[in-house]
Amino acid sequence: MPSPLRLALSLLLTLSCLLVSSPAQAVTMVRVLRYDASRAAEFRGAVDQAAQIWNSSVSNVRLEPGTPAHFTVRADNGWPRALPTSLGRGTIWMGRQATDQGYHPVRIATHEIGHILGLPDRRTGRCSDLMSGSSAGVSCTNPNPSAAERAEVDGNFAGSTPQVTFGSVHVDR
Repeated sequence: MPSPLRLALSLLLTLSCLLVSSPAQAVTMVRVLRYDASRAAEFRGAVDQAAQIWNSSVSNVRLEPGTPAHFTVRADNGWPRALPTSLGRGTIWMGRQATDQGYHPVRIATHEIGHILGLPDRRTGRCSDLMSGSSAGVSCTNPNPSAAERAEVDGNFAGSTPQVTFGSVHVDR
């Protein structure tokens, strides 16, 4: 058999083996967002936990600590709030007023990051809805987004139009 034909056959067999052993899957582009929680004071651990919760909940975006950051997290004495400037960008303030009243810091951090990821406040009062925020009450410590919230974030990073208003401060009070 001539050498070029042997090479072509070899390449064809290799390619077919690869396709059979690892079937093609839909290619999903994962967008990496860096966050800077260096000014989050006592909330740094809660912010890191919240990032891990989002990382285990969605597939189109991954949150990693680092600079330059897409969004920053700061601590202050006010009420928690977020200023999303565009999808995946903005500023979060972890306000001590809410934790002083008994609200759960990890739930707060996960909720505020939800705004950065394109989710609006939805005051349903249900603890199972992360974006219900403070309407779920002080006893609610659930930091996990619901299936609908997870799907919405994945959709936002797949090209859907986010429901959050960019350029406005979101205060869940």
